[in-house]
Amino acid sequence: MRIPHPIPYQGSKRALASEILSFFPDTVETLIEPFAGSAAISLAAAITKKASKFHINDLNIPLIDLWKKIVYCPHEISSDYELLWKKQKDNPDDFYKKIREKFNQTKRSDYLLFLLARCAKASVRYNASGEFNQSPDKRRLGTRPNTMKNNVVYSSYLLKGKTKFTSFDYKNIIQNIGPNDLVYLDPPYQGVCGDRDNRYLAGIKIDEFIGVLAELNVKNIYYIVSYDGRTGNKTHGQRLPRFLNLDRIELCAGRSTQATLLGRNDITYESLYLSPALKQHLCVKKEHKQMRNLNTQLEFAEAR
Repeated sequence: MRIPHPIPYQGSKRALASEILSFFPDTVETLIEPFAGSAAISLAAAITKKASKFHINDLNIPLIDLWKKIVYCPHEISSDYELLWKKQKDNPDDFYKKIREKFNQTKRSDYLLFLLARCAKASVRYNASGEFNQSPDKRRLGTRPNTMKNNVVYSSYLLKGKTKFTSFDYKNIIQNIGPNDLVYLDPPYQGVCGDRDNRYLAGIKIDEFIGVLAELNVKNIYYIVSYDGRTGNKTHGQRLPRFLNLDRIELCAGRSTQATLLGRNDITYESLYLSPALKQHLCVKKEHKQMRNLNTQLEFAEAR
């Protein structure tokens, strides 16, 4: 499964998408991503037809504007990106800094796409004023135009005509969820919640977040949360509380970038939490599958 990634984001769940999708119900009407970022799960679900419609939301307005450009004007944004990419060659770092300054003034989508493709380690950074302030990656010039165009056009093909884009507070997004919808929540990394962190325009308050999950439980909503994790013996943030009755699963995210730089072999694991309603659905699904297999075996034995 080749998932297009026009928006390179550090922490994107693209590498874990197949595992995350394995916990989806059989039928998902609308997949809702309140903290969409690179929307890797929506793109993966679109490829595998795990959902019929999508709701991509992020508090970062320029990011959502960029997503709209990608989906509705793929050739235009691809051409704009190619023009910027070619102009940088004489003095890449100075050009990057000029585009960063212009983006902070104008919030243009093509500027943002260029910055995301060229910034150090694909790691977005914002200052206290909400301005993009990450440095350029001095080792590379960013995604090549042809590769970017392929990613953009493919993303447009997958999402056009079946995706809603918004830039609201996550609490407003999950008020009107249908019985066949699924919410995938990948909030600002646990451990920075409640405080401002320069990777995000805004954090979330952990008590409010837990309260929202409890409300979703009362409504029997299907949801999946990516939250805490660990690298080797080092944990990143505390687990979600037991009273939420979530099913916690560890997904292997591979060798950490920091470990690689230090010559170590520490493996990173990310926690995935399944809502009680989803957990029950999957248990019933498993029981039905086991029953069908048993019936098939009995029929085969009788035929013999």
